Amino acid sequence: MKRSTERILTTHTGSLPRPADLLSLIQATESGTGDAAAFGARVRSAVAEIVQAQVQAGVDIVNDGEMGKPSYATYVKDRLGGFEQEGPSEPFAAPADLTDYPEYQERFNLRRAVATLKRPKCVGKVMHKDSKAIEKEVEDLRSALGPSQPAEAFLSAASPGVISIFLRNEYYKTHEAYLAALAEAMKPEYEAIYRAGFVLQVDCPDLAMGRHIQFPDLSLSEFRKRIELHVEMLNGALGNIPADRVRIHLCWGNYEGPHHRDVPLQDIIDIVFKIRASGISYEAANPRHEHEWAVFKDTKLPDGKVLIPGVLDSTNNFIEHAELIAQRICNVANLVGRENVIASTDCGFATAATFSAVDPKITWAKFQSMAEGARIASRQLW
Repeated sequence: MKRSTERILTTHTGSLPRPADLLSLIQATESGTGDAAAFGARVRSAVAEIVQAQVQAGVDIVNDGEMGKPSYATYVKDRLGGFEQEGPSEPFAAPADLTDYPEYQERFNLRRAVATLKRPKCVGKVMHKDSKAIEKEVEDLRSALGPSQPAEAFLSAASPGVISIFLRNEYYKTHEAYLAALAEAMKPEYEAIYRAGFVLQVDCPDLAMGRHIQFPDLSLSEFRKRIELHVEMLNGALGNIPADRVRIHLCWGNYEGPHHRDVPLQDIIDIVFKIRASGISYEAANPRHEHEWAVFKDTKLPDGKVLIPGVLDSTNNFIEHAELIAQRICNVANLVGRENVIASTDCGFATAATFSAVDPKITWAKFQSMAEGARIASRQLW
């Protein structure tokens, strides 16, 4: 994974706004009425466009924007066997923080209605079906990188734990058995990204968001044991990949809500550090978690690890001032070392393809401000 001893690099967490015509193709594909050839061709051209847009906005470490995915987690339903959907998806379990504020929850649900996704259940043995989809992702990104020449590129994949949140198990007798099957089934995708020469980003909201969505009734100690299991299963799937080619994304849920039930970073960071990944991407710009840079006053960053704090909030349309972004970067860099920090976003700007809280043009203005903030921070740190 790219490190810099000269300046602060910038990246983001994966999903970016899709073009309107591509959204229509995604919706048609999800409904089973799409033209596969037309969809594939438009995804390829959209990846070329989005890579160029990232570079122009000052993003150093780019990706494909997840152009062809309906969401960062549910896309696996088309790549793994063992899942089946009859009728509409069941409603997604409400985050515990929203149930504490039912009036706001009702408003929230109305706004999120456009983000409905197909979420089949696990009804049989989970298995990897074929590698055509990930091979196409690799080739689309490789083709797009030629004219742009960014510092580095990554591709995202869902963790076994986050898949277990979105795609309910009705086949395996235990949660552990389901996780083990998911880890084994996702292993070929993880390794394909590594073999292609890209950094693998594994999206792991289960390690934080899981506290108030999947396991709200567990005690903290019980939750810690549960995510220890998640990390163990993930590490097994990453066993053939060098840690310096992997980064993970830690997230408490990419939604505007009270978040007062979020598990503190301090309570889980030791477990997160056990993942076979050198990069730790995490939310650090929103009002619930911005203060947690101070965690690293007392928590030593393990050798070989790189922090990738969010310096842009992905749930609002404020364009963060470059000076504020520089402050956020320096707060962390002064504690863990400037060479161990890469500036990023709190989460994706279109984690579900059909729902973006931030206007696309404002998204790119935010990225430009991040690039300027990184330049300011670099002058202060070097």
